[in-house]
Amino acid sequence: MKNGGGVEDSVVVSTDKLVRTFRVGRSELVALKDVSLEFHRGEFAGLVGPSGSGKTTLLNIIGTLDTPTSGTATVLGERVEKLSPGQAAALRSRQIGFIFQTFNLLPVYSAYENVEFPLLLLGLSSAERRKKVTDALEWVGLADRAKSKPTQLSGGESQRVAIARAVVKRPELVLADEPTANLDAENSHKILQTMVGLNRDLGTTFIFSTHDEKVIRYLRRKISLVDGKVANDEARSPNTD
Repeated sequence: MKNGGGVEDSVVVSTDKLVRTFRVGRSELVALKDVSLEFHRGEFAGLVGPSGSGKTTLLNIIGTLDTPTSGTATVLGERVEKLSPGQAAALRSRQIGFIFQTFNLLPVYSAYENVEFPLLLLGLSSAERRKKVTDALEWVGLADRAKSKPTQLSGGESQRVAIARAVVKRPELVLADEPTANLDAENSHKILQTMVGLNRDLGTTFIFSTHDEKVIRYLRRKISLVDGKVANDEARSPNTD
């Protein structure tokens, strides 16, 4: 069976009756309530909702940065709630890429060095790292800015470096938390077109957390969260005109 990305269909992420609560003083805040979802390889999907809807909490659990209070979350074949901190970190370093709204580039490093950084944890040779970094910068159209520091890059270029860093190890899953929040409309569309291309060419699964209409227009699946619950889950055709 093929999905919309044109690659073999298999489950990358699944959650079953997922609940996440937080203690706030003497009260208990329920951030997620009985969330059951599946994401398949090659999806370009978004968790959509206002602030406080639970979308970032869910993205953090999928990214093994947090664990559920009850229920289960299975990511790339691993049960998140059963992973030790070291095992969770190893899964992230090998198979999950992250893109944040604030870019999170290391200011003293060049674009090349920022993209190379995740590979230093994988024990690759310098030649292997060079090939992967060069490919990643070419994917995002920044091969000519490899030596530039973040202060020499525009916001759009910085986010493209962050995308290159997220995909340099060719992860099966990329999680993007409000990736266009600090960008204008033109740069947002360039960034999203870059991610659509990587999704198509590499078969990477992208899951966004967003309330940005610019991002929503590109999604092939929109999952609406309200008060920690899935209110709607719909396949859709992107509208990028």
